[in-house]
Amino acid sequence: MQVYVVYLGHLPENQAYSPMGQQYSILGSVLETSSISQAFVRSYRKSFNGFAARLTDREKERLANMEDVVSIFPSKTLQPQTSRSWDFMGFTESIRRRPCVESDVIIGVFDTGIWPESESFSDKGFGPIPRKWRGVCQGGKNFTCNNKLIGARNYNAKKAPDNYVRDIDGHGTHTASTAAGNPVTASFFGVAKGTARGGDPSARIAAYKVCHPSGCEEADIMAAFDDAIADGVDIITISLGLGGAVDFTIDSIAIGAFHAMQKGILTVNSAGNNGPKRATAVGVAPWLLSVAASSTDRRIISKVILGDGTRLTGAAINSFQLRGEKFPLVYGKDATSKCDAFSAQRCISKCLDSKLVKGKIVVCQAFWGLQEAFKAGAVGAIMLNDFQTDVSFIVPLPASALRPKRFNKLLSYINSTKSPEATILRSVSRKDASAPVVAQFSSRGPNIILPEILKPDISAPGVDILAAFSPLASPSEISGDKRVARYNIISGTSMACPHVAGVAAYVKTFHPNWSPSAIQSALMTTAWRMNATRTPDGELAYGSGHVNPVKAISPGLIYHAHKQDYVNMLCGMGYDSKNMRLITGENSQCPKNSTFSAKDLNYPSMAVKVPPNKPFKVEFPRRVKNVGPAPSIYKAEVTTTSPRLKVRVIPNVLSFRSLNEEKPFAVSVVGKGLGLMESALLVWSDGRHLVKSPIVVYTDNDMPSD
Repeated sequence: MQVYVVYLGHLPENQAYSPMGQQYSILGSVLETSSISQAFVRSYRKSFNGFAARLTDREKERLANMEDVVSIFPSKTLQPQTSRSWDFMGFTESIRRRPCVESDVIIGVFDTGIWPESESFSDKGFGPIPRKWRGVCQGGKNFTCNNKLIGARNYNAKKAPDNYVRDIDGHGTHTASTAAGNPVTASFFGVAKGTARGGDPSARIAAYKVCHPSGCEEADIMAAFDDAIADGVDIITISLGLGGAVDFTIDSIAIGAFHAMQKGILTVNSAGNNGPKRATAVGVAPWLLSVAASSTDRRIISKVILGDGTRLTGAAINSFQLRGEKFPLVYGKDATSKCDAFSAQRCISKCLDSKLVKGKIVVCQAFWGLQEAFKAGAVGAIMLNDFQTDVSFIVPLPASALRPKRFNKLLSYINSTKSPEATILRSVSRKDASAPVVAQFSSRGPNIILPEILKPDISAPGVDILAAFSPLASPSEISGDKRVARYNIISGTSMACPHVAGVAAYVKTFHPNWSPSAIQSALMTTAWRMNATRTPDGELAYGSGHVNPVKAISPGLIYHAHKQDYVNMLCGMGYDSKNMRLITGENSQCPKNSTFSAKDLNYPSMAVKVPPNKPFKVEFPRRVKNVGPAPSIYKAEVTTTSPRLKVRVIPNVLSFRSLNEEKPFAVSVVGKGLGLMESALLVWSDGRHLVKSPIVVYTDNDMPSD
């Protein structure tokens, strides 16, 4: 049995009417195994009419078919709502924190600027600016910093007209508040109501505007790194990238991040939005933490109700209400006087006739027909969504995007009905039990620059993220959408990146002296293991797994890498002293007679590319440092579902007598007959900590063909 809410509509005005009498009568007529007193839970009779009752499936179905019953639905268990991403990870507002230490952490945000007046950046309750801060506030006219937003710099190599730090795009405000914004009760015009907050809400923010409407110039990015390192930031979050990875010598982010690493600053970079195609991940240098985007357990949907009562669930962030009123449907090809049928049914630009769509809902066989429907003045739009299965986009009018099967049902209804009509409901949130799953748009590995370094490193929430926004920007990015949104819902690896930056800042509050590689290791080795059956690309999509903030502060063991380790790796890649200097900025020398390769880097994950369908043997040397209790004994366990891989760990037991003691080990992987990627998982455990490292072996067949 389950508790259901039985809604009977409004209360009659008749004073003699007894709601309880009607409710008992209706319930009693369907009960088969229980008495009314056993089944009845409560009555609704003050403002509307209905009741809650314990029912079997059969009883529920009988009630649903009764004329007096408006609707019946299960009584779900609701919780106080937040922006979901942090609570989904178990990182609640009541989690263990060190606010006094957190307030000394400074996160540098390289992006489109920031909206300083946002409540997310209020300095209420903040103490003085940390003494270590050496930056400035140069935000431009009418721009003021405070004890929360402590720094602002603008970079404008191309002399864009927006020569100030104030954000006119919204992207930078969104990422900054996701990393370190204050807790704020927010929603997008009533959709996704809850508390929007950053991962480290007590941290300070320094905004470095490197992006303008024309793009983000590498000259500006390099200048921002230069300043941020000197200013005294602790973490850099940079949700920017090219269409693909490039050689480190010409990669401004890799170069800047190398210098940041030398000064103890971890740089977190978004992996890119070019998935699901493989070998598209950016931020592939091992001294960068590259972040993929995944879903949370909240999915935002928008339903279409046809004139015959059929309900079609689509994806859209639709804040508009048609209040149940149905409007005529018109297919794009029937709403044109100037385009051929093929173009018009897709609602291509300038195809729709305003007179033919006025007062109607337009049906478009392409998602981007939404813009033309809005421009032509339609009441609403229903689009075909045949390119993104897991993302909802902001729409500038009542709209919903249907997957092909549901869209075909809509077309069948239109073709079989003399006067087809529909209404579009305001978006609601729905529980997604399959989460976390890597988003389709999220860029994948393998790493085309360093095949032996697994990228992306980790996954974090990047789908339907509610955070602060610029009121100067169009929330839907569609011209003519004049709504002013102070909080917006956006998807992308740009949203995942600041989640990890916020967690990295949180870890640093517990371990202020940890190096960037130590923090990176803690995040990677404590990550949730994700379900590869839901993400066919497996570790090439999500790296070590989904970030787990609570566990990251106590990893047990860490894989530590020094500057010289990276230099040795670059030597193994064939970089000479001249090219090395382009990255390190120093006259770094390669060790004589070195056989060091990228797979030998003391990295928390292990990857190698092997020839397809041939035998192979590879060894990964590693060392781990004890950052947990001492003495302690860790035992190795390897799991794999692949019969083609044989993995040995030598030694398979490590004993630590003291804190910060390091121990070496090696992982030997033998196999043959690989056609595509295979993987295994190494776990070191002392009974309290689980230190996890993915082992990935792939072939040229995993690389995209030209």
